[in-house]
Amino acid sequence: MGSHFRWLVIILTLTVVAIWVSLPDNTGFRIDVNNDGVNEVDVALRQSLGLDLVGGLRVLLAAELPPGSYTIEDLRQAANNVSRRVNSLGVGEATVQVQGSNRILVELPGIRDPEQAVNTIQKTALLEFVDFGGLNRSQVEQLIGQRIITTEQFLIQQQREATSAAEAGPEATPEPGTAEPVALPSPLTNQPFQTVITGAGLQAAIATFDPAGEWLIQFDLTAEAGETFGPFTESRIGQPMAIVLDGVVLSAPTIQARLDTGGVISGAFTEEEAKELALQLRSGALPIPLRVETAETVGATLGQESVNLSIRAGIIGVIVVLTFMLVYYRVPGIAADLALLVFIALNFALFKLIPVTLTLPAIVGFLISIGTAVDGNILIFERIKEELRAGNDLETALRAGFDRAWASIRDSNLSTIIICAILFLFGQTPGASIVSGFAVTLALGLILNLFTAIIVTRTFLHLLVAVLRQPLTQRQWLLGV
Repeated sequence: MGSHFRWLVIILTLTVVAIWVSLPDNTGFRIDVNNDGVNEVDVALRQSLGLDLVGGLRVLLAAELPPGSYTIEDLRQAANNVSRRVNSLGVGEATVQVQGSNRILVELPGIRDPEQAVNTIQKTALLEFVDFGGLNRSQVEQLIGQRIITTEQFLIQQQREATSAAEAGPEATPEPGTAEPVALPSPLTNQPFQTVITGAGLQAAIATFDPAGEWLIQFDLTAEAGETFGPFTESRIGQPMAIVLDGVVLSAPTIQARLDTGGVISGAFTEEEAKELALQLRSGALPIPLRVETAETVGATLGQESVNLSIRAGIIGVIVVLTFMLVYYRVPGIAADLALLVFIALNFALFKLIPVTLTLPAIVGFLISIGTAVDGNILIFERIKEELRAGNDLETALRAGFDRAWASIRDSNLSTIIICAILFLFGQTPGASIVSGFAVTLALGLILNLFTAIIVTRTFLHLLVAVLRQPLTQRQWLLGV
């Protein structure tokens, strides 16, 4: 009996924590790792709702490079970088999927600033470190804030021209060698300037506030980029080097020493500009330039009334199940009802902790998992009733009921979890993302059911039997027999 009391303490603690996590106004907490007020970890808690419940923004991005000039892996990497960008914007429930061989679909539920989101996910954030050697300080000052041409930009523009020509058809494609050079603004005659490295060589970037009162971006380089950047800076000590973002000169500091591992970007940034730039840079320069093919704001597919009706139907269903278990199984039904309430609380807590994006299919998966949780208890209770009818005492019946039902519960749940894994994998294909939400919530419920049906129900039932042993022994109808 002592083990059941220990489990009761664990179950009650988990339930209280789960209910606290699930509270609508609980947005997170902070943990002081070393109790020193310095090493703190912030844990954000947020219930993510899908596009069909809250509406949002749907953006279709298309590659600007001609087919054959990039691989499907490049497109997937671009999708991964876009996903990291929108997640860093605070849109953790965003869906980013590759569609076909040249498009990326982005869905942003509940987005409040569509223009900022589109700009952030589309921009290549082409950061360049450009050789300004040979220019005097007066010429350099004239170029600060101006748009210039670099060898990297020139190459990208040529690729875009090739894409446009390919889309226009063979009849519109000029003969090789007859195309006019790309015309770009050119304040100086010796353009394009030579690009030393691009932002693809960055390993990390973070916005920092300098004590002198200026926002800066501190960056670290990859080892490969350092092999190029180190010798270049060593050979240009005392010469200016431009830091260029999307063709615009941010700053042109004088190289003071060899830089093998990183440095600082300055450019009279505001706090917002510095943080957004650092976000774009550490999310990775997009390996493929992207253009917005379509961008549309969508309303909630279901509508608020439909959402309310769905929630009401779920609550009614849970109440009916609780009532059935109580009426049909009596005292064991009380244990099952308590276990089911613990099961629901733990699910809600996991939905916020992971977080799980709740769409209508995801909610359906959760409701089905409630049915599987009840099914496990039914297997146990029916086995207990069989043992009691066979003349076994109550303790033997309880032990046999849980032990012999475990194999059935385990095998049925594991087989369904395997199906959920298959559904989740199929849900990664374009247009099938809602299947993933259904699979995730159903699988979580099945996994939790292995704990609640065996441990939680067993604990509650044994404690009830300990309190009501004499009435249960004399009146077996209280056990549903």
